[in-house]
Order: sequence, then C-alpha cells, then structure tokens
Amino acid sequence: MSETNLSAFIWSVADLLRGDYKQSEYGKVILPFTVLRRLDCVLEPTKAAVLAEHAKRKKEKVNVEPFLLRKSGLLFYNTSPLDLKKLMGDQDHIGENLRAYMQAFSPAVRDIFESFEFHIQIDRLHKAGLLYLVTEKFANIDLHPDAVSNAEMGSVFEELIRKFAELSNETAGEHFTPREVIRLMVNLIFIEDDQALTKPGVVRSLYDPTAGTGGMLSVAEEHLASLNPKARLVMYGQELNPESYAICKADMLIKGQDIANIIRGNTLSEDGLVGKNFDYMLSNPPFGVEWKKIEKEIRREAEAQGFNGRFGPGLPRVSDGSLLFLLHLISKMRPANEGGSRFGIVLNGSPLFTGGAGSGESEIRRYVLENDLVEAIIGLPTDMFYNTGISTYIWIVSNRKPTERKGKVQLLDASGFWQKMRKSLGSKRKELSSEHIDEITKLFGNFKPVTKNGVPISRIFKNEDFGYKAITVERPERDAKGKVVLGSKGASKGKPVADATLRDTENVPLSEDIGAYFNREVLPYAPDAWIDTDKTKVGYEIPFNRHFYVFKPPRPLSEIDSELKGVTDRILAMIGRLTK
Repeated sequence: MSETNLSAFIWSVADLLRGDYKQSEYGKVILPFTVLRRLDCVLEPTKAAVLAEHAKRKKEKVNVEPFLLRKSGLLFYNTSPLDLKKLMGDQDHIGENLRAYMQAFSPAVRDIFESFEFHIQIDRLHKAGLLYLVTEKFANIDLHPDAVSNAEMGSVFEELIRKFAELSNETAGEHFTPREVIRLMVNLIFIEDDQALTKPGVVRSLYDPTAGTGGMLSVAEEHLASLNPKARLVMYGQELNPESYAICKADMLIKGQDIANIIRGNTLSEDGLVGKNFDYMLSNPPFGVEWKKIEKEIRREAEAQGFNGRFGPGLPRVSDGSLLFLLHLISKMRPANEGGSRFGIVLNGSPLFTGGAGSGESEIRRYVLENDLVEAIIGLPTDMFYNTGISTYIWIVSNRKPTERKGKVQLLDASGFWQKMRKSLGSKRKELSSEHIDEITKLFGNFKPVTKNGVPISRIFKNEDFGYKAITVERPERDAKGKVVLGSKGASKGKPVADATLRDTENVPLSEDIGAYFNREVLPYAPDAWIDTDKTKVGYEIPFNRHFYVFKPPRPLSEIDSELKGVTDRILAMIGRLTK
C-alpha cells in the first residue's frame, strides 16, 4: 500500500467521526489509534515468545522488563494475550478489553497513551456508539514493517500531524513549525559537515528542547538519511504540552528511536537531560512568552550555579524568555575539544536589541559575541508562522567555527525570499520554495557580502562591531545667576555638582577611543560637559534592519507639487459639479 493510499485510508476514519467530533478533534482519535495499530503489528511476530517469557519470569519474582525487551527485540513490549484483531471477537466488552490491552504495554508506551488522554476518547467513542467501528477500521489495516517501512510510516504519521495542525490553526503555531523553515534550519546546521556525515557508520546526536510534535527531529533525520542512509541520528527532545509530547514520542517510536530520550516537562525550570551534550540542536521556542511562573527556579539556579549552570551570563526581563532558551542550548553544546556543536534557534526581533548596556539581554549578547559563538543571523519574511505575522530570525550558533568565520558574524536578510501561499493558514500567508531554501543555504555557505539589485542581502561583521561603551555625560548644575554650583563635602568638594536633568548617555563603538569620541561629538555642543567614568558600561546590540537599510531619496518637490495640483484641480472640479 502506498503512503498516499495508507494515509487516505487512515483519514477515512474521519468519516465515522464526523458529527460526533469537530474537525479539529479528529487527531485526538486518529493519531493514538494509528500508533496503537502500528505497535500491534510490530509486536505480532514475537508476541507468543514474550507471553511465554512473561509467564516464566513472573514466577521467579524478578524484574521482568529486561527479559521481555530481549524477547521482543524492540524497545517496548506488551504482556496481554489480546491484540486489536482479538478485540473484535468481543463487541460487548470492547472498551474494557481495549483498556486492559493498553495497560499491558511497557511503561514508556503507556505514557504515550496517557499523554494523549486516550482513555477520555475511549469513553467518548463508546458513548457515541463508535468505539467498535473505529477499532475495527484500524484492526483491518496492515501496518507491519514488512508492509510499511519505518520511513513510510513516519511520513504517513507526519502527514496526519500536518493535516490536524491545519485544522486547528489556533494551536498549530505553538506546537508546529512550518516544514520549509525546518528544512532551511537543518540545511544550515549540517552544511559545513556534509562530507563528514557521509562516512560509513556515522552516529550523531540531535536535540530539540522545545520538541513540539517532533517535526525538527524528523526533518533532520530525513536530511541525514539522504546524505548517508547508513548514518544514525540519535534524537533527544523535551516538550511541555502533553499532547504534543505524546505525538513526538509516538513518532520517534514509529521510527525506531529510543523514546526514553523524549522527556516531558518545562525545559527551563526542570532540565530533563542534565549533563547531556549534543552534536546538533534545533529549537523554535515560543515567542515573547513571560517566565514569571518559573521565575523562582530560574533565579535560584542562576544564583547558585552561576557560569557552572545555564544562566550565568544573565537573565532577560521576565516578559520574554526567548534568550533563556538560547542559554539553555549553549549549555548543551559538546565541548570544542570533543568535536563541538552547532545549533539553530528561531527568535523574534527582541533578542537582537532589547535592553541597554548592563541589562540581562545585553549581557547575554555580550557573552555569545565575545565568546565567538554566533555564526550567522538570518532574517526571515514576515507571515511565516501559523500564530504570528511578526519578523523572525534564525540564529546559527557554534563553538567550532571554520577558520574563515572566526571572530565574525554573517547577517543575511532573507525577508524577500518568499512566495504567496495558495491558502493562508492562520497568520501564515507566505512560504519558502525549495529554490528559496537552496539560495539562502548557498548565501550562508559562501560567507561573502552580497548585494542584489543594489540592495545588500548578506553582510559580514566583526564580533566587536556590535559592541559599544555606554558613557554617562554630565553637565553642571547652575544657580540663579548662572554660576556653576560646586560640591561642599567629601570627594565632591570643590567639584561641579551634576545636574540630573541635563544628564545624557552616549554609545561609543568599542573600536573607538572614548576621549576622541567625546571631544568630537559632545564638547563642541556642551563645552562644560564631562564623563562620569564610574558609570561607563559595555553593551551589545545587533541592529539587524539598520544594516540593510537603503536610503531612498524623496521625489523632487516639483514632481510632488505637480501631483498635488492635479489632485486639487480634480477636487475643485468635483465640487463645481455638485454646486450646479
């Protein structure tokens, strides 16, 4: 059975659900049932051996799990004598037997169905008189690996996930990243390693701390398989939303991955993979979400562990936790002397420039730039994501930069690379074509300044180009006669008293001498000014749009006057006709 026919057959279950379920709820039934039938078929050849081993070991009163896993030859098992086809023989007790069958799975698999809240759907289907009919549909489809390979099954499952995401636009953006954006990110993190990844027996690890439904992990696995079918990508992830976690874990299970590597929980407040480092990482964390609920845990870790923990460089404002995910990923990088890491993360515009010198955001930018971790930042088109139309940026971060990139950052403006979608999905109205992805990937790979039609689209900067020294400029307080007021006590005695109302700040580029800047930019306009050196701070910001701004001179005044005269004449003519 082809993938298209298989997914169409599974999708036909929707015909049974129509009326009793909303379209956006179909996935709550179809996805767990698809997983259940796949596992049912996969376990079939070893079912008898597992049951016999279970009966034998149970008498010995030992931990049966390792024995059952060995007999199944898989990373899971089921100890019930039932399977979906046997369930069909007892229509009156279908609900009770289905529950018993599910409870007999190994704990990691039971966790998937519990996270799906599948028991709620069993009750709902039973009340609607649909439970037997739906179970029968799935019992009659062959999802054995001999009929449907892991790769084919994974594709089918992803297609179903996509369909349900499209039917539920209000939540799709939170847990589902557009596939073309993921493909671009995967291209960017693998591009410089293509040669190494084609070697026989290559094993690499990939981690997504905001795994959602597992899309980033899946696309990365497909990409590596296309480079080297014999390569193995060991995938890890953590996800907060229970249903997305269940889908991700199920998808990984279907593809033969160890689902013990998929963790449920809040990545920021309880890291589920403490001490683990990875070769590659991908993430699309929620945009602009506050972290007040977990503020105590975050601050406790930052204060107790400092740079030995995840948040040593600084903490952003509570209203936006995006940069916390950046710091989390940096903490998961494999040390450079062990091969290093590269990751891609999607962020909104705020992390580029929010926060002045000394703020948490600025200190985080300072840390990543002074440690030469940022390879590139790619500006995407607006209207690319399901739940927002704002500008978004892919940061490529690595602690193993190629020689030509060391000490430098590439800014790449890809905001003009898009095509209009035939049908909008929520806020998503634009998409990247394969040609767009290839072109952006080449621009990144070539690492050169590029101008197209007179407009820059790729620029190369030194890390320090984004740094500045924020100086505090003071001017003296004056009395009613205009005379400078002098201090009368302590260290300030005899010195001009600063007038707080005249205080100003200036940002001096790191590459420039403060004194030279002050003499040129300040003293000619305020000869009585001075710098309070105790207040000088180093800051970093990345004014992305400013670096791609192209000045367009206004039209000649004569042209504008002519146009205004034409409009005025037309209005006067219209008024004239009304008064006749």
